[in-house]
Amino acid sequence: MHIAEGFLPAAHAVAWFAVSTPFIVHGARCVIKESREHPDSRLLLAAAGAFTFVLSSIKLPSVTGSSSHPTGTGLGAVLFKPPVMAFLATIVLLFQALLLAHGGLTTLGANVFSMGIAGPWVGYGCFVLARRLNWNVNVGVFLALAMADLATYVVTSLQLGLAFPDPVSGLAGSMAKFLGIFAISQLPLALAEGILGVLVFRVLTDVARPQLERLQVLRASKLAVA
Repeated sequence: MHIAEGFLPAAHAVAWFAVSTPFIVHGARCVIKESREHPDSRLLLAAAGAFTFVLSSIKLPSVTGSSSHPTGTGLGAVLFKPPVMAFLATIVLLFQALLLAHGGLTTLGANVFSMGIAGPWVGYGCFVLARRLNWNVNVGVFLALAMADLATYVVTSLQLGLAFPDPVSGLAGSMAKFLGIFAISQLPLALAEGILGVLVFRVLTDVARPQLERLQVLRASKLAVA
């Protein structure tokens, strides 16, 4: 992640576009609804998108045709729930493909699915689980960002494995190779992203607590709800 322009076979690129499109459309509707009904959320939406853009623009060369980097999608998933991130991540990935040559247009559907759909849902699930276990909200935020990051790379490894199965061991062998190489850089990046996410969330708690309470991320007692 991001998978480079033209790296996936055409059939795979089209298939991932088809899978991702319903999530993107639903996410766009959620963003429009949130913005219209609660104008005070617009700055938070912009902050979530900017956080994702900045973090996912920091790339380190990794598996051929891909790269390692933080994703930043877990924070937006915690704030607005995963559907919103499908749309915000699409905007981020589109700008990165056009302006930074990071990712590509033909691989946009695959990159959106891994970073904007799978990652946020896994991260949000970890956040909800942490809150139901009555863990501190900061622990939930840390897990959300770290696991959203790692889930993105697991899915990217699956996408690359499906496109380029190992001649001997097939999909499983190919995925194992991609995951093994990704892990060298991605495990420390995920931990760092989780810590950074907690620091940013603390700032948001100070400056936007009413919005966070309305979004049910925080209660008056500083406990988040699912």
